[in-house]
Amino acid sequence: MKKKEKGPAVPVERHETLRQEIMSVLGHGTSSAKDISFEVRISEKEVYDHLEHIRKTLTKKEHQLMIVPAECVKCGFVFSKRERLRKPGKCPVCKGESIREPLFSIKQ
Repeated sequence: MKKKEKGPAVPVERHETLRQEIMSVLGHGTSSAKDISFEVRISEKEVYDHLEHIRKTLTKKEHQLMIVPAECVKCGFVFSKRERLRKPGKCPVCKGESIREPLFSIKQ
């Protein structure tokens, strides 16, 4: 059986930069990293990297990245002091792994 030759990968056509697209998604309301990755068509891991940069950039301007912290579904523990944007692996109180992911938005 012959293998089909793959052509060069065609990138997605964009009219804005990825960070501009993410910021416009966040400007419309609160979203999780998974929702943003679906809207912008990039991986969730890349979204977290861009969000970190957006957070640093927005502190220099009049806008602010608002974060609704992750929360344990089992015991209700809220990860309010967590600096990392990614969803935690497990709860420090009950050791449960069912955790709601953090939500992001931009406040002016």
